[in-house]
Amino acid sequence: MKKISGRVIQIYGNLVSFLRKCIFFILSVGAIPNHIAFIMDGNRRYTKRWNLMEGTGHKVGFLALMSMLKYCYEFGVRYVTIYAFSIDNFRRSPEEVQSLMDLMLEKIEELIKEESIVNHYGVRVYFSGNLKLLSEPVRLAAERAMLATAKNSKAVLSICIAYTSTNEIVHAIQESCEEKWDEITVLNSSGAGYGLIRLGGNEHDERDYLIKLTDIESHMYMAVAPDPDIIIRTSGETRLSNFLLWQSANCYLYSPSVLWPEIGLRQFLWAILNFQRIHFYFDNKRKQL
Repeated sequence: MKKISGRVIQIYGNLVSFLRKCIFFILSVGAIPNHIAFIMDGNRRYTKRWNLMEGTGHKVGFLALMSMLKYCYEFGVRYVTIYAFSIDNFRRSPEEVQSLMDLMLEKIEELIKEESIVNHYGVRVYFSGNLKLLSEPVRLAAERAMLATAKNSKAVLSICIAYTSTNEIVHAIQESCEEKWDEITVLNSSGAGYGLIRLGGNEHDERDYLIKLTDIESHMYMAVAPDPDIIIRTSGETRLSNFLLWQSANCYLYSPSVLWPEIGLRQFLWAILNFQRIHFYFDNKRKQL
């Protein structure tokens, strides 16, 4: 009986996989997003809603993440970014922070395994953020995962951990200034009328700027990926919560009402369809920049 039951489950799984790939094949006639970012909101609310043990929502949320990654890579999305842990999350109770760090350590170690999803799809993993804020075990595990997947070249997974966009921008400006510190010092001592930072503005301004937009962007934590085409935030929230503020000027924000552990193929397909509907508008906006 168990063998029959196992075969039925396997046949059902194969059928579902085949149908999903057929749907993806049809959708691939339209525009395929190059980069999708996820704000995984609602893990704690899921735990409270179903009266589960503390931390269960995050564990179920990890399974939801694996499904989303599989859908993305099957569909041909090259870059995926997830908002795993904000710098602001360190303000939570020490017990909750430690529990999340322990879970993160466990899941990072799973990414290194040979049979993991990132190795199955040839995904290179980056950890983006102020990694110095992490506990040593988690930071070292993140470094091991980046090293272990360094030769994967089919897709890129960016995990934003100990991250906020404002911290990223300040970091990028500081790095840009340090890189050109000698030139800045010379200009200050000479009293030359040069600008320091140029982020945009009058294209006909002929003054020389030491630090340009490209300098700052090259020092961003997220310099490893292009700007996102879609940001998906669950729980019906439409806030970015200090996530990819610099990079999200021209992207589609999708906010399904489901909590993160409940997200599934239906929400993924709806995000793709809406993106394809307005793709040309955002594409033209980018070309005008």
